[in-house]
This record gives sequence, C-alpha cells and structure tokens, in this order.
Amino acid sequence: MQCGITCIQMICKYYGKDYNLDILSKYCPATSEGVSLLGISKTLNILGLNADAGKMPIEELATISLPCILHWKQNHFVVLYRLKKNKYYIADPGKGLVTYTEQELKKYWISTLSNGEEKGVTLCVQPTSSFYEKQEEHKSEKSSFSFLFNYFRQYRHYFGQIILGLLIGCILQLIFPFLTQAIVDVGIKHQNLNFIYLILIGQLMLTVSRTAVDFIRRWILLHISMRINISLVSDFFIKLLKLPMSFFDTKLMGDLLQRMSDHNRVEKFLTTQTLSVMFSLLSFIVFGFVLLCYNLLIFCIFLAGSISYSIWITLFLKRRKQIDYFYFEKQAKNSNKTYQLITAMQEIKLQDCEQRRRWEWEDVQAELFDANMRTLKLQQTQEAGSILINEIKNIIITVVAATAVISGQMTLGMMLAVQYIIGQLNAPIEQLMSFIYSLQDVKISLERINEIHEMENEESNPDAFIEFQSKDKSLRLKNVDFKYDSHAPYKILDGVDFIVLEGKVTAIVGTSGSGKTTIIKLLLGYYHVLDGEINIGTTNIERFNMKWWRKQCGVVMQDGVIFSESIARNIAVNDEEIDKKRLAEAARIANIDEYVRHLPLKYNTLIGQDGVGLSQGQKQRILIARAVYKNPQYIFLDEATNALDANNERVIVENLLDFYKGKTVVVVAHRLSTVKNADQIVVIDKGKIIETGVHQELVANKKAYYNLVKNQLELGK
Repeated sequence: MQCGITCIQMICKYYGKDYNLDILSKYCPATSEGVSLLGISKTLNILGLNADAGKMPIEELATISLPCILHWKQNHFVVLYRLKKNKYYIADPGKGLVTYTEQELKKYWISTLSNGEEKGVTLCVQPTSSFYEKQEEHKSEKSSFSFLFNYFRQYRHYFGQIILGLLIGCILQLIFPFLTQAIVDVGIKHQNLNFIYLILIGQLMLTVSRTAVDFIRRWILLHISMRINISLVSDFFIKLLKLPMSFFDTKLMGDLLQRMSDHNRVEKFLTTQTLSVMFSLLSFIVFGFVLLCYNLLIFCIFLAGSISYSIWITLFLKRRKQIDYFYFEKQAKNSNKTYQLITAMQEIKLQDCEQRRRWEWEDVQAELFDANMRTLKLQQTQEAGSILINEIKNIIITVVAATAVISGQMTLGMMLAVQYIIGQLNAPIEQLMSFIYSLQDVKISLERINEIHEMENEESNPDAFIEFQSKDKSLRLKNVDFKYDSHAPYKILDGVDFIVLEGKVTAIVGTSGSGKTTIIKLLLGYYHVLDGEINIGTTNIERFNMKWWRKQCGVVMQDGVIFSESIARNIAVNDEEIDKKRLAEAARIANIDEYVRHLPLKYNTLIGQDGVGLSQGQKQRILIARAVYKNPQYIFLDEATNALDANNERVIVENLLDFYKGKTVVVVAHRLSTVKNADQIVVIDKGKIIETGVHQELVANKKAYYNLVKNQLELGK
C-alpha cells in the first residue's frame, strides 16, 4: 500500500532530505488501493520538487535525469536510480536494490503501445529551491531493538542467573582439554590405568554437571521468552484496538497476520538464538584465550581463518534478503491461489473451468520452485565457500601442530588438547554466523511490529468530551466534502448539508455508489471530513471521545460480523453480563426469537464459522437484535433489511417503528418500502443532495425520488 510513499521518501533522501514515512503519509495517505501517480506528483510538488509524468519508450530513460519513479507491473511503484551498459538499477520498496536487464525492465514497466512504440509510465523529478528552503519535519524513531529491550527490563534479575549458568558451563567445559592432555601425557605415558579411570570418572561427572546447568538455564530462558512473547502479542492487540477505523481500510488481513507471525519469529530468536549466541560468545572468549596460551601461531591462523569465514558469510546477507522477499511474495501468491482453489471448488465445477484453474495453480508452483532453487543455489554457494575456508584453516593448524610435536615444542597431549579446543571454537563461529542471519530476520520483524506501535491512537486528545455539550442532540452535516484519496479528482461527498433531527427518523436513499454508506461512516467517526464539519448539537463531533460516542450508537452495517460464539453472546456483545429480558425483547423486535427457540440449545447455540450456518436473512436479524439490545440513543442502519423476505421485513419494520420512539435514527436503504414512513428522506446522487422531504411530497414532485421508487412501489393508489 505504501510503495508510492516510500518512493517519495527515497527521492527526498537522494536530494538530502530524510523524511519520516509517517510524515509523508500525512501528505499522501494510502487507501485500500494504495496511492495514485497523481497523489505522488502532488506530494512531490508540496515538498518542493517538480514532478512531470508521462509515457516514454525505453530508449528515453537514458536521456532523463535520475532518479525517477516508474509505474511497475501496473500496480506498484519503484525508483530507477542508475542506468549503465544495458543494466537498470532499481530501488524496489518491496525487494530492496535490484538490477534488471533491458528485457526484464520491459516485462515489468512497459504498459502501452503508442504509434507502434512500446512505452511505460515515468515520473521525472527535479528539486527546486523551495525544496531546500522547506523546514524538514521530524518524528522521533525508536530503534526496533530498544523497543524489545523495554520488555527485558522487568526480567533482568533472571538474566543474572542465566549468565552465572553460562560461566559455570564454560568453566566446566574448559577443564576437558586439560583432562585430555593429562590422559595422554600422564596416564598413557606412565601406563597408569587407575589414573586414566579416575580422569574418565571426572569427565563423566563434569558432563552430568554441565548438562544439569544447561537444562536449568534453558528453563529460565524459556520462562522469560514466553512471558515476553505473551506481553508483545497482548500489547500488539491492545494497540490495534486503539487505532482509528481508517487504519483497517489500508491494512489487508494478510498484512496483520504476517505481523502476528513476526512475533513467533521474535519468540524463536529469544528462546534459541539468544542463549546459543551468549554461550558461544563466552566459549569463544574462554577457549580463544586458552588456545593463545598454548600456541600464538596456531591462534593467529585460527583467527585469520575465522575472519575470512565471517567476511564470506556477510557477503551473502544482502542477496539473501532479496531472495527472502522474492520467496515470501511467491509463497503468499501460492497460499492465495490454493485458498481460492479449495473454497471455490463448487463454483469451478459448475462453470467447467477446472483445467484453467489447475494450470494457473501449477504456474504458481513453478514460480515457487524457481524461488526455492534460487534459495538453494545461494545456500550451496555459501556453504561451499565456508567448508573450503574451514578445511584449509584446519589443515594448516594440523600441519603446524604436528610440526611442533615433531620438533619437541609441543607434547602429543597438548596437540590433542589444541585439536579439542579448535573443535570447540568452530561451533561458536558457526552459531555466531547463524545469529547474524536471525538478527537480520528479527530486525525486519521488529520494524514491522514497531511500525504499528508508533502509530497515533484514535483518541489522542485527552480533553475529548465524554458527555453531550448541549440539550439539542441533533446531528448536523454542514457543507461536508469528503474523498477517501485526498488527491483524487472527484469527491465522494460534495457540499452535503442536512440535519438529522433528534428523536426523528431520517432516511438516506440513492443509487449504488452515491455516498450513503460514507455518510454513516463519517457520523460514526471512521474518518475526518475533508471540508465542512459534523456537529452533535453545536459541538464538532471530532471533539468527542469516539469510544464514548460509539457507545451511544446502535449500528447495523452492510458488512456486519457474526462472531463464532453463542446466539446470546452475538446479540449481547458488550463486556457486561447478559440481561435476559433485554435479550428476549431484542430477539422479538428482530423477529428471530421463534427460529432460536426451535434450536436444541436455543440461545446457547454456537453460530458463525465454527458453529451453525445461518442464511443472510438470519444474520441480518441477529445484527438488528444486537443494535436493539444496546438500547442506544442513536441508531444507524445501513441496508439492514436488504436480505430479508417480504414477510420478515414487514414484521421487523413495524416492530422497529415502536422501538424508534424517542431515538434519533438514520436509515440507509435501497428498498424504499422500509423508509417511506421516515420523518425526513434525503436523496443523494453522486455525492450531492438533490432532494429532501417526506415520502408523499417527494413522490408528488416526480423527480429523482419518484424515479427510484416507481419500480418498487405501486404508485397512484
């Protein structure tokens, strides 16, 4: 969703301004469709950069000023920052820095054929003097690891025990090479079998002790890491619940689930990698010092080999990161295709498109195989180099040690002790390299998690009202303008101005896409208006605490959710104990009571994805019962009865008319039979109010409302 904003950030950084992504998002907010090229262009102009968009053939890329922004794969934005010898250097927000050939660039960038020429969309950018004069906005950014360390503080006394266990384990392990030397130089040399037995018993006791210490240490670390992980996930959910409604329009389910799985990666890092690297580092220091005492030359050879090994591993980090992004992209596509194939199996068979769907799935498997092959190729290249470096190092050390034994500078026992120490030092080096890989992964995960925690809560104003400020509680929309994408050329709502009178029923009608649901969402505080204002009485709705305001509202939306729990808890969804009288009354008004009473477990029946399946009409009746049970001062119904049959609709509408008394009601409906008794009907078309009045009056006018109802109701009788 934020690829366009990231491209703006990269362009600004290239010219010397390091803007925070959240700051840029205020100028160019992402919608569920991401950002448009128009939005990017306008944001660059605001920041003081000239932006000129157009279509051009690939040959012209060599003549324009770089960096520039390219429209990629018809759904993505990237930055072209260098062009050299048929190589195109791309900064891709989703994959990092990558290089493409001319053919590959054409595949992803070319989008149109104009006058026989293949062309792609390019946004050329040049800074102006105002770009450098503009005061840069900053936002304090926390390090991803400092965010994690905050959770460690409360368990710091446990870490003292872990470090003590590590020291004891290292000391016990340190004794082993000296025992090996004693067996060879004393026991075997003097043929003293009793001494050898004694040393072996000592080794056995040391092994048992070291294992016991290791087990205790692991239990402590597991205890800490599990507590930290639970706190991390819990705080993540708490933060999600505090975010504004608009956040969930731009974050797909997969994105949030990926962030949840990032917590598992952090937990694994804490439970396994942290302990291993701490022990490895301590072991490396201790055994390295012992090796230095044994022989300086061998220590220097080992150190040089280890540094070479580390450099070789580090060379693959960047490429590994790019392949990981590529692999996750293909894996996500595979999961999506597989899910579609399974869930749409009946429709696929009905429409006789089995072969095409299977071929599409197999194409994705081929792409996934290619991703796995790339991963394996990189891994094997890295391992081949690592094995070669390690073996050369070990051979040189063996030759040097054997030469020292032959020349009398070292005993055979000392040589075996050195070989033992080298073996103990090789494992920590590999574990440290593995730790670097895990560190790279967990850093990405922590950045993604921290990105959510850094966002502003919905309730950022501590002085927000939690009670009505005037006796008049009518809702007023004053010349309200709104669009989801602030840079879009057309408004969703344009100068909408009307009053929802307190204690009255106001109906909003119009064709699909005219802006009816958007008005409901604005009244519920989903978004901020672009221009104008919405008042409760005489007070702007934005001055109220949104959590408190929504408590005053009973709402049925088109996409209302049925939870996987009992019918009773689906109606009484708040945190309080269920009021059985209110529950029964709500079910009666929603005309669902008779259906529920015929179920074996009645109101305790489990419904939703994990329980009894419901028809769309039954779902709507439960959602209506939920709004009624709340007994709110304000009621908002968005197509609340469009899935009901005529009989159920008539009964529920009649029941609701009694329930509406004394309440302020806003009803959105296509079925105009449900709104003809409203105290006020507002007709909206293409975001503008075109008629207002009562049913009889609007029908008599024979304008837009008349045209809407003439095919639904029998007029003239």
